[in-house]
Amino acid sequence: MGRKQSDQSGSGSRRSVLIPVLLSVTSCILVYTVSSWVMRHPMDTTSSDGGSSAILARLERVDAEVEGEDMGECCRGLEHLELWGSAVKWGTDHKFNTSRECCQACKAMCGGVDGPCLCDSWVFCGDRERCREKFGECWLKKQKDVMLPALQESGDKVIWTSGLIFGKGEGIVSLETEYGNIHIKLFPDCAPHSVAYIVELLGARHCAGCRIYRAEGRGHSWDSVGNHITEASFGPPYALIQGTLEAEGLPFKGIPVEACPTIKRGSVAWVGAGPEFFISLANHHEWVRAYTIFGSVLPEDMEIAEKIAGLPTKSDTWNSVNVSVLEKPIDLKIKRISTNNGDLNLGSNANSGSS
Repeated sequence: MGRKQSDQSGSGSRRSVLIPVLLSVTSCILVYTVSSWVMRHPMDTTSSDGGSSAILARLERVDAEVEGEDMGECCRGLEHLELWGSAVKWGTDHKFNTSRECCQACKAMCGGVDGPCLCDSWVFCGDRERCREKFGECWLKKQKDVMLPALQESGDKVIWTSGLIFGKGEGIVSLETEYGNIHIKLFPDCAPHSVAYIVELLGARHCAGCRIYRAEGRGHSWDSVGNHITEASFGPPYALIQGTLEAEGLPFKGIPVEACPTIKRGSVAWVGAGPEFFISLANHHEWVRAYTIFGSVLPEDMEIAEKIAGLPTKSDTWNSVNVSVLEKPIDLKIKRISTNNGDLNLGSNANSGSS
């Protein structure tokens, strides 16, 4: 894919209360490291190993290994964090062996696919030595505002792991552009560190410096619904729009690798450890476990992303990757979307030309 050469991660210790001091190592790291290099030096799909069909065939086995997270079955939380809130199940009478089981118990209290949730946060004690008699306790809770959950305590001394679940109409943010607003559903169960950073951006009440500067359509490699066309190349163009979510004056610290399922049309993911991000316009099965996905564009807003991908561009080269950058970068504002009984208020795209 390529990283903009002039961008460097900022320094500083910026972190919201949702992010613990100790960052855990995830299963994506090794593959992520290799794939990041590959994205800077794209694969030659015309080689003698069978072309793009052969590449996709080899990748099917790897995709099967992460099918759970591809199917929306992520269950990740933040260690050394204890969330407060009204208990819907008391941990003293509700125990499991793993945090994943605790998370799944909370998810089971959501009505249907993306339905309203009676439980929207969970707190688990999984360190047998430190938790002692509290080991296995799984507290299921309901927040007054799941985007701003009540915090009891955080830090290395905290024995609890906590996570959030966003139900229907919850966890939606809007990237506002002059071409229309792109609404994104955040994935706190897949990328809790990433979502915590987005919530921190919302709290800053500005995103000066946030912009989209790269735009590449689907070309002749992917069809209108994002499926790869047999024997076509994997780019360029790479079917994405790319930008940064680093606000001026707010130091940025890299986000750890989190869930890395297959990139699909509408996926929103970090490039490296951020703050560069991209929105995919296609299903990229060739990018295996390479990027942390922290959200997905609502289907009805993909036309805005496609519109941006069709704007005038000029050619550039980043780390040996040929890219198309916008002649005029697009400034972004990020806002939280309010809901009314689970129904989204998305009227802001009625006039897609407004700023």
